[in-house]
Amino acid sequence: MVSYIDAVSAPLKNTGAIRLYTTEDFAGMRKASQLTARCLDELASLVKPGVTTNALDRFVFEFGMDNGALPATLGYRGYKYSVCTSLNHVVCHGMPDDKPLREGDVVNIDVTYILDGWYGDSSRMYPVGQIKRAAERLLEVTHECLMRGIAAVRPGARIGAIGEAIQTYAEAQRCSVVRDFCGHGVGQIFHDTPNILHYGRADEGPEMREGMIFTIEPMINLGKPHVKVLSDGWTAVTRDRSLSAQYEHAVGVTATGCEIFTLSPGGLDRPGLPPLQG
Repeated sequence: MVSYIDAVSAPLKNTGAIRLYTTEDFAGMRKASQLTARCLDELASLVKPGVTTNALDRFVFEFGMDNGALPATLGYRGYKYSVCTSLNHVVCHGMPDDKPLREGDVVNIDVTYILDGWYGDSSRMYPVGQIKRAAERLLEVTHECLMRGIAAVRPGARIGAIGEAIQTYAEAQRCSVVRDFCGHGVGQIFHDTPNILHYGRADEGPEMREGMIFTIEPMINLGKPHVKVLSDGWTAVTRDRSLSAQYEHAVGVTATGCEIFTLSPGGLDRPGLPPLQG
């Protein structure tokens, strides 16, 4: 049985209840999320052949420090980095290193900043130089999956409607949806109830109610959906080594639909845009 609780009266831990935030809370979430979105915008001019993901990690840390925010992943369950950088067949939780990015790579960069107690969580795909058409298409399909999932968010609908919208579109495009990872409640806690599955049926899952805040972050593969986690305990890769992509937004349920907190200030959070000149 799903329960809902006013966020103001809930302890700062995942209790299994779904938090309902206020209009004032949405303002705090908006501020943290826009800082994250600004950082992701800045990264667009930095991702290029020859750059290392360690350099990108340093940038994310310094950008946060300069703006009074702490990267949420730094020290989280022993994780040592300020960002996740997931390259090509890495599905999620890829760790930065000193290997230079190469022409034709695609990389997901996942940033979460804690600002005034709020967690702004978002990720985007970045092409490294010129990429193959198959990779371009995967990025386009994955972003469209995200936006179709977001379009299903409204009070009274069930969370399964998000997954159904994503799965229906992905599979119609001959791609597959990763099932091992999901979106999650967010706000004043990094990972909270409910889980947001990226597959399913519209009549499944808890009812969406005004005040809920969560991420939608579909991971879409060109090949089969199966993944494995490497021996480092973090890096998840496609079992068939096929290309994987992910886009993520944090959203809040409003009276009439939803607000996307992590939209790019520069309109850079969708694929197909020319790279910025740095």
